[in-house]
Amino acid sequence: MPRIRIELPEQFSFSTDITLYVGHMNYGGHLDNALLLSVVSEARARFFRSLGYGELDVEGLGIIIADAALQYRSEAFHGEIMEVRMTAADFSSKGCDLLWCMNEKSTRREVARGKTGIVFFDYRSRQVAPTPEAFRVRATADTSPS
Repeated sequence: MPRIRIELPEQFSFSTDITLYVGHMNYGGHLDNALLLSVVSEARARFFRSLGYGELDVEGLGIIIADAALQYRSEAFHGEIMEVRMTAADFSSKGCDLLWCMNEKSTRREVARGKTGIVFFDYRSRQVAPTPEAFRVRATADTSPS
């Protein structure tokens, strides 16, 4: 089976630092594979907050995770600070991809990279909804070189 390969953009529109806690570690003493996604989920919530949204209120819509793919690049350990960079890309009529990369802050060692596919969802009508144009504009505003 071919390995997942995730190509990252040259620039990300958002960055946040997240410290790894004991609860993020597995029996091997490094970042647990399932808990990596919880760190990325925290970064995603911060990304939306930086745009003035919450995950349940993006121009009146919520988001649903449609898919996720990731590549592990190196171990991460308790107490390390992860810089998680994120940007929105590959917009469609109903959603987009959130591309992300996680590096250990002091050494810049890449720990993981990935893609999270989201779709917009109207929780009142319980239906997938169109991608809000205002979100598209805000989410891509800082990605061009300055």
